[in-house]
Amino acid sequence: VQLQAFGGGLVQAGGSLRLSCVVSRSRFPINGMGWFRQAPGRQRELVAVIDTGSPIYYANSVTGRFTISVDNAKNTMYLQMNSLKPEDTAVYYCNKDPPLWGWGQGTLVTVSS
Repeated sequence: VQLQAFGGGLVQAGGSLRLSCVVSRSRFPINGMGWFRQAPGRQRELVAVIDTGSPIYYANSVTGRFTISVDNAKNTMYLQMNSLKPEDTAVYYCNKDPPLWGWGQGTLVTVSS
């Protein structure tokens, strides 16, 4: 399985971005997958998880601002990020939860104040 995350960029506080994660070389629907992020000098943390049959999980810090979704027809998982804050600045990654595959390069999100 190959994961490719993209859609990051530089945005002002209060702005929005939509991240995409394309899952390649998988025969199965996207399920039990999540978005993770790693800020400079900090450990990687789980941001959101989507899993059929279970409530969607969001970290407290992003609840009400971020929305995770999946389009299996496109083998793509999304993270809609609204009301961005400087503390959301990080490299964002996608993977199974718990992580199973290689992390890939991730996509950098920078939120300026």
